[in-house]
Amino acid sequence: MALSFLLSIHVFGRATGSHDIGLTAIYAAGGVIGWLVALPLVSFSGDGRRSAKIFAAWFLLLGLATIGATAGLFALQYRMFYAHWHAPFPSRIWVYQFVFTSASALYQFAVLGLRHFLPTAFLILLVLAILMARRNR
Repeated sequence: MALSFLLSIHVFGRATGSHDIGLTAIYAAGGVIGWLVALPLVSFSGDGRRSAKIFAAWFLLLGLATIGATAGLFALQYRMFYAHWHAPFPSRIWVYQFVFTSASALYQFAVLGLRHFLPTAFLILLVLAILMARRNR
């Protein structure tokens, strides 16, 4: 996913600003966490006999887990940046600030961050799902 992000900003010209190293780390960590989450889920979801089921499970679960993990890491980083201006931890105002800051981060990732997965990460996901379906036959 880090490769997908780097290709997106350098080859496709989707500049992000001065935070390229940090964002590359977020996308890389999101890919690793997505893999670690999807691996046991795929083994539970497929019956292990039909390649089409295994392919669909890998494609869907790995794609969703990777996007979810990357969005979650982006939201955590976003929250850490704004935590300086938020109310103290156990207060009711802090809960509102936490919820709305996280929601804003997830929205911003959906609008600006998902484009870095296309087309490279989609192609990587497609090839990986095919390879894993053949391996599980």
